[in-house]
Amino acid sequence: MISVKDAEGIPYEAAKHSEVYGLQKFTEADTQRTTVCYSYFQPNGGAEMSSSPKERVYYVVKGSITVSGPNEKHVLGKGDCIYIAPGEERDMVINNGKPAEVLVFIITP
Repeated sequence: MISVKDAEGIPYEAAKHSEVYGLQKFTEADTQRTTVCYSYFQPNGGAEMSSSPKERVYYVVKGSITVSGPNEKHVLGKGDCIYIAPGEERDMVINNGKPAEVLVFIITP
């Protein structure tokens, strides 16, 4: 088992993201396939359209985000989550001019 307390983790900057900071709670160095990050998005933050070969799950802890793909849009609030398949393109914007906090799970094949 691996335990990580609330304020613990490794600070990181996510590629193709803006106005966000976060803590990696677990990385592939700790686990076999899973990285878990807690991301703090500022009111104008988000992520540009991109894809990854890894599966991703976003769980909204606080605030509201919109996750869009080429042909779809999902508005998520506190307690909502979304699964993004490997290779699936997405972008993300923060809604309502208020910060958002997102728990991110990244699973390597």
